[in-house]
Parts: sequence; structure tokens; C-alpha cells
Amino acid sequence: MLDVRRLRLLHELKVRGTLSAVAAASNLSPSAVSQQLTQLELDVGVELLRKAGRGVQLTQQAEILIEHTGIVLEQLERAEADLAASLNTVTGTVRVAIFQSAAIALVPQFLSIIGREYPELRIELTQLEPPLANYETWSRDFDVVVRQQFPGETVPHVPELDVLPLMVDSLRLGVPLAGSAWSEIRALSDAAIAPWAMEPRGVASRVWAEEACRQAGFKPDVRYEVTDLQTQTELIESGHAVAMIPDLFARNHGSTIRFIDLPGLPQRNIFTSVRRSMTMSPRLRVCREVLTRVARDDP
Repeated sequence: MLDVRRLRLLHELKVRGTLSAVAAASNLSPSAVSQQLTQLELDVGVELLRKAGRGVQLTQQAEILIEHTGIVLEQLERAEADLAASLNTVTGTVRVAIFQSAAIALVPQFLSIIGREYPELRIELTQLEPPLANYETWSRDFDVVVRQQFPGETVPHVPELDVLPLMVDSLRLGVPLAGSAWSEIRALSDAAIAPWAMEPRGVASRVWAEEACRQAGFKPDVRYEVTDLQTQTELIESGHAVAMIPDLFARNHGSTIRFIDLPGLPQRNIFTSVRRSMTMSPRLRVCREVLTRVARDDP
């Protein structure tokens, strides 16, 4: 009988690429991981790993074993979900990954409802930006991921993940309310000479924002490159910049920033993802249902 723990380590090596990454994810030392995989080779009687530079390479036999291991792990998760569904209470721990603006707007009320209605459910939450969050849900570091998709952005399809729409969120231009040269902006095209705050290059929101400006006839003067939307809004409030702000984040800034509709009224899609093998888990279903209630402002 093959050891499931050793099979899981082999599967982790396929997902994470290096023994050190597997060790970090498994709370083991690299030497302990190596020893376990060596023992797995003895168990199956074939070579699974070959030296490749400073790392290791999976053999064809290892790939076959990993494919079957994935099925085993999914089946074990389904068994866990079925067992939990047979109980009268929703218990356990849910590891949630969520991006910043959704965390600020949704998490406080989400946690309040969970604490009130499901007191035996433990939520562990990490702010993590996509697409890393999606990958780490697939790799079993998280149970639920809340992520976004901007207009024109292609989200890689991961067959192992179940994707559920959560909400659509309008995107608008934020300008200073008063007391600034940029307070007179009335349309996106008026912001051609304004200083901009945007996320770093390559980030989906930055790609979309720059394209929106290009279609309005100008290249934005990005003077402030920051990942934090709170910092961006403070730059707008103080009259130092303009920026694209999603409505979900703008809810608490309507009295300090003026928001201008953009051509075409663009929106980003927000959704949750879980592994397909865990869709029937009561604790994951509860989390998705409560997130939907909060997104719809239906406490």
C-alpha cells in the first residue's frame, strides 16, 4: 500500500517545482522531503526523480503516479466534504485569500455574519492579489479565493477550480473634490495633463487603465506607482493625482473625492473560486453564500 503522505509530497513537487518550496509548504526540512521521496521510490520500485542542475526532474513514471495522486487527493476532499455535510453544525477552518479593495469593503461585515450565525467556523484570511491567489487555491494553500477580472483581461482556465460570480463593480475616474487644478476635470480626456497614480506595470488594473487612457487619446503621466488603493485615494484627496477607482472601494470616499463615469461604463467582474472537489463542503458553501450576501448588501 502506497503512503498517501509521500504521494502528496510528490504531487507538491509537481505543483511547486523545487524541494525547498515543497519543504516550506509542508513544514518539513528539504532533507526530510528528499528522504520521504527516496522511500517512495523504494516503495514503487522505479526511479521518480533525476538530478537536473541544482534541482530535480520528474521521470515519466513520476508523472503517471502524480496524475493518479491528484485523483486520490480530490476523492479524499470529497469524502471530507460528505462527512462534514452529515453533521448538524458547520465547523472547521476556511482559509480565504482576497484582494485589497474587496477585503476593505466586504470582510468586516462578512466576519460579523460568520461570527453571529456560524460561531464554530474559524476564518483565516490573507490579503493576496491575483493571479497568485488563484494558483495557491489550486495548490491547496487556500480554500476560497476572491479575485477580480478587468475588462479585456484573460483569466487562465483552471479545470480543477469551481468559479462562481460574486458581483460586478463599476470603474470610474477619481479626481480631487476641490482646491486643486485637477478639480475641474469633467471627463477622462480632461485628465491628459494630470499626474496619475496607478499600480505597477504589468498588473491587470494598470494594463486596463492605460488602455482606457489611450482610447481617450492620451498616454497617462504616471508619477505615483503604488499598489495600495488607500494611498491612491489619499493622493487624490490631497490634490496631487487622479486615478481609476473601483466603486467597491469608493463607497467610503464619496464625500472626499469626485467620481466621473468613464466611456462605455466599464466594470470589473469579481468572483470566488474553490476546488471542485470541495464545492459541497458546508463550510465553503457557507463562506461563499455569506460573501454573496455582503456583496449584495443583504445582511
